[in-house]
Amino acid sequence: QHLIFRLLSWLTMAALVPSLLAAAHLFVAASAFNTAPSAKVPTSNRRDALQRVGLGILGGAGILLPQPSPAAAAAADEEEMIDVYFGCGCFWHVQHEFVVAEQRILGRSEDDLTARAGYAGGRAKDDLVCYHNARGVGDYGTLGHAEVVALSIPPSSFPAFAEEYFKLFDDKGDRPDQFGDRGPEYRNLVGLPGGAKGPYGKQLVSASMVQGDKLDFAIGKGDDRDARAVSFVMDTAEFPLHVAERY
Repeated sequence: QHLIFRLLSWLTMAALVPSLLAAAHLFVAASAFNTAPSAKVPTSNRRDALQRVGLGILGGAGILLPQPSPAAAAAADEEEMIDVYFGCGCFWHVQHEFVVAEQRILGRSEDDLTARAGYAGGRAKDDLVCYHNARGVGDYGTLGHAEVVALSIPPSSFPAFAEEYFKLFDDKGDRPDQFGDRGPEYRNLVGLPGGAKGPYGKQLVSASMVQGDKLDFAIGKGDDRDARAVSFVMDTAEFPLHVAERY
């Protein structure tokens, strides 16, 4: 009987959620209509109100939502950001993982995400860098670049993001698409301010050790090969990011 009662309670809550959300929409809409004609109601206010109602419903149902670390949030507000990039095969799945990491580690909203797909690691200095195309114009592979994902993060959070990178590899150091996407365009690489000898080189190695010491490292010289279980460390000043398909 107790089990049946709990089941009925959950079903009742599920039935009420759509009604509560609809009521929230009506409440926000009414607030907008009650505003003076000369005043403008920001879209973010409506979104925030709906989020508060939604969080209240989920909290009442006993569903725990991930909360950003207060220390990480403070660091994001106070520190000067650094630009880094990570390459591990095809950039689409890597971008997804780092979007999730930005939200979880730094508590960033969708409007504040910085994870961008791009190309880096080639010696060519061409400004026009594109995906493979029929015209062969600015082909990133021909220019020696690899697919990467760039981030702008607080320096104090770099070890956490480096660990997320190493989590992408299995125990043998193989990336998820190791035996699918092959060639220099998919090689493993990490771009850091100052490269391997800069302030983040040792932190990169330490993060690798924490995650099982799966990879070896080599100083990237540009146009590097695709080496299994090896990540090339690039200096972002010498090998900058080219954001994908912005042209």
